[in-house]
Amino acid sequence: MTDTNVERASRIDTATLSDALDKLGIAGQCLGIKPLDHAFRMTGRAFTLSYAPVGHPVGTVGDFIDDVPEGAVVAIDNGGRPDATVWGDILTFCAHKRGLAGTVIDGACRDTHLALDLRYPMYSRSYSMRTGKDRVQLEAVGTIVNVGDARVAPGDILRGDSDGVVVIPKAREEEVLAAAEAIDAAEARIREAIAGGMRLDEARKQQSYHLLQRKEDA
Repeated sequence: MTDTNVERASRIDTATLSDALDKLGIAGQCLGIKPLDHAFRMTGRAFTLSYAPVGHPVGTVGDFIDDVPEGAVVAIDNGGRPDATVWGDILTFCAHKRGLAGTVIDGACRDTHLALDLRYPMYSRSYSMRTGKDRVQLEAVGTIVNVGDARVAPGDILRGDSDGVVVIPKAREEEVLAAAEAIDAAEARIREAIAGGMRLDEARKQQSYHLLQRKEDA
């Protein structure tokens, strides 16, 4: 079944979606989360996981991958840790085979070569060779998580491109997408006007460019 709003989000870049989020007062920018490759593009609904330091007895990093729906984005909250990776080549291989849309980690990934070779969209705060086994453990699946200081709930839309990742809350996705589409259309008209010989300042004024992302009650 086609997910219309995921398709709509996939046609809009993260910069425009970020402006729409600002206009609506939603903190949906996943700050500090970057793509392994600037050519990566990713859009899908979030499948969320939360990690924590190991307990006693020691837990595991989890075997969740076969439960992630096709087309979903794995969203992992590992507290931004740079020294305990929770995603490597086996998970990349499985995710690519299962047709997942991508992975977003507030923390580090490893075995980056396979994600690059398979063109599997991977977004993270960092990467490292150091395993998370016996350092962190899977604490919860399907819970609200923090990714780059943005709240990500199961089923939210995650959109990634060369600039990073934004989250579109499921409860407000119609508003966000409508606002983003309006901003995108206005910017397209500005480019068209400039191509036709109009000055930049006049083209921007004509489309109220400086007000596009401003909150409506500001």
